[in-house]
Amino acid sequence: MFAPDDTIVAVATPSGRGGLGVVRLSGPHATSLANDLLEHSAPLVARYATVSRIVDAGGPSVEAFDRVVATFFPGPGSYTGDDVVEISAHGSPVLLERIVALACARGARLAEPGEFTLRAYLNGRLDLVQAEAVADLVDAVTPLQARIAFDQLEGTVTQAIGALDTDLFDLVARLEASLDFPDEGYHFVEPGLVAQGIAAIRGRVGVLLEGASRGRLIREGCQVVVLGKPNVGKSSVFNALVGASRAIVTPMAGTTRDLVSDVVDLEGLAVRLVDSAGIRATSDAVEAEGVDRARQAVSVASAVIVVLDRSRPLEDEDHQVLEETESSRRVVTMNKMDQPSRWTSEVLSLGSEEVVVAVSAMTGEGLDGLRGALRTVLVGGGDVYRDTPTVANQRHIGLLERAGASLGDAEGAARDGATEEFVLADLQRARMALEELTGKRTPDDVVNHIFERFCIGK
Repeated sequence: MFAPDDTIVAVATPSGRGGLGVVRLSGPHATSLANDLLEHSAPLVARYATVSRIVDAGGPSVEAFDRVVATFFPGPGSYTGDDVVEISAHGSPVLLERIVALACARGARLAEPGEFTLRAYLNGRLDLVQAEAVADLVDAVTPLQARIAFDQLEGTVTQAIGALDTDLFDLVARLEASLDFPDEGYHFVEPGLVAQGIAAIRGRVGVLLEGASRGRLIREGCQVVVLGKPNVGKSSVFNALVGASRAIVTPMAGTTRDLVSDVVDLEGLAVRLVDSAGIRATSDAVEAEGVDRARQAVSVASAVIVVLDRSRPLEDEDHQVLEETESSRRVVTMNKMDQPSRWTSEVLSLGSEEVVVAVSAMTGEGLDGLRGALRTVLVGGGDVYRDTPTVANQRHIGLLERAGASLGDAEGAARDGATEEFVLADLQRARMALEELTGKRTPDDVVNHIFERFCIGK
């Protein structure tokens, strides 16, 4: 753990040049340090923007080198819970680094990655779920990712977990009270209702877990491979979906040798689309390596777009690709619908659940249908974003699963007529999992690991 009583400083805006850059100070000496850096002589007023100049008094003469706006946020109502001063300067890396260096020379310490948010967590401004949401919000690359992260930051998941823990605590308290009066035969919850109460709580955990797979997909993104035999238009379909000529397209079979990828926003899903070499037997060593890499990409992909050329008769290589992807989630794409068809989808002999679409990568016809079909294959039909709080973090999912398993054990014990002691042991394990999720009982090494992935200014 970092020393919580240090005054820390860091650039809080992205690296590189910009119109504006922010240096953030947090800690007990934030205001005095800021006053030392500013030409403005009067004390900073809480939540009031003060226009001043940054001065360097360390040399033979006092030198002003930028005009800034300083804002003081007193604790405990600041982001970190400590006194915070944010200095908005011109976004030159040289200027910002100089301000940080001056602050460090006067006693501040350069902040570690995530240390500002860590302090917010330690000072009770955020719980651990909300702190993780801060990083997710910063890292969001689609509007849907940002929306889910913001809702988590606003406390939707925290509130749902808190309500579960409250009801679980109430049940635990009543069972423990029953243990305190064994001779009198008092029961603060009817034995026949214990299993029922546990089942109700377990069901609410299950509701949170139901949307977890799609929530994780939204948060982390996924990989989709464009696959097919050579010269069926894979690269053209890839370029059409990406919206740019990322992959080389020629009439020559085997043009694509290596994997080409790009990230596309698929209705809120961050999809890494991968164009691959044509699947076929070849004596060309380079092309063969490309085919091997294509198969490796498919093995870790969330879904596959199988491209077939419907303007030419199907060949053994087409059927080979279909056979190799039978176990994958896939969208079978009949390309070149702008040309006369030599076959129809009926000849594919696919299952009733298979998704088949027709497109023209050349004209763009059918691409919206392909995007919709791919979205359905990845996350199912309906609205991806639902009213139920979205659990998207693998740590959260694992702890909810642990809580659900312990609740299942407790319910089974209660239905079998086990004594309160045995039921309570499982219920306490469920509570520990929920409290670890929100950070009430999380080990220090887990907390440190979470904040390590933050940027320094956050």
